Parts: sequence; structure tokens; C-alpha cells
Amino acid sequence: MTRHLLLIGTAIAALSLTACGPKATESKGAATPSEQAATPDANPVATVPTLADETKAAVFALKAADLNLFEIEAARLAASRSTNAQVKAFARSMETAHGKTAEALKVAIAASGAAITLPMALTKDMQDDLDALTKAGNDDFDKKYADSQVDAHQAMLNLLQRYAQDGDTPVIKTFAAETAPTIQEHLNKAEGLKNGFVN
Repeated sequence: MTRHLLLIGTAIAALSLTACGPKATESKGAATPSEQAATPDANPVATVPTLADETKAAVFALKAADLNLFEIEAARLAASRSTNAQVKAFARSMETAHGKTAEALKVAIAASGAAITLPMALTKDMQDDLDALTKAGNDDFDKKYADSQVDAHQAMLNLLQRYAQDGDTPVIKTFAAETAPTIQEHLNKAEGLKNGFVN
């Protein structure tokens, strides 16, 4: 009986040591989820929400074309509805600039040899944004237009910068890299416009 209890005690002790020790499959120094969350990302670009397929020419081109269409349609709306000279001037410049960007994208696609057909109408999400702007009252239209311009240009800039870095088609990557600085200028102007409506 004593020998039996001694064997049981030895087995329990062995199990206790195994449970308390490190698991064989664990790697020392691995960060816990909380430690990972507390560690800031060293690359700010990596914090921008992205989809892996945005590095594919077809997906990039469709998204860029969609944002361009929105910019043009929103600019036409603002030019006709706004009574603010600064807003109207900005809108006219955006219609012209994004018309040129749309043409440059078509040229890049043709030069790349990629079989990509660009959309002639807005996607549902972009159409919803345009509809919301259309429904804005006269008293807050200018502010909502300025807000939409900051959002749209930031989205466009993120898209261009990601593709310029990781895109899969050299000619279209060049288009993205060459267009990004212009969109950055638009974003800066849009932010200045927006700040003018902050009370």
C-alpha cells in the first residue's frame, strides 16, 4: 500500500513539473497579443487599411477610376450649387485635374497591354457618397463638399502610394508614382478648404 501511494505521489509530482514548465512547442520571446498591441508599428504605411488585391492592376485601376469619377461628379455638383467663390474655384480645378488623371490612367493601361475596362459609372459606395452630398442643405453643402474632398483624396493617395510601391505592372506603377504628388497637393488644398468651415 505504501509503495502504491509512493508511486502515485511520484506520478503527480512529475505531472505538476510538466504542467508548470514551458511547452515544447512554445518559442521563447514570442510576444503575447497584449504585448503586440502595445508595440507601435514601425512602418506608418502598414497601419493604413489595405486589401492585398489592390496590388493587382485590374483592382487598382477600377478603384482609381471610381475615385476619379466621384471627384469629377462632385466637382460638377459643387460648381453648380455652391455660392462660395473659393469652393467653386476649387471644384472647377478638381474637375479639370481629375479629367486629366482619368486620361493618364487610360494611357497607362493601354501602354501596359493589360485588358482592363474602366467603369463608366460610380460603384454603389461612391454613388451613395455623391447622393449624400446632393441631399445636403444649402447651409451646409460647402462644408460637406470640403469634407468629402479630404476623404476622397486621402483614399486616392493611399491607393496610389500602395500601388506605386507594391503594384504588379511597371507602367501602371509609374502612373501611380507620378500621380501621387498631384493628389497630395489636392489633399492639402482640400484640407485648407475644410479648415475654413470649422467654427
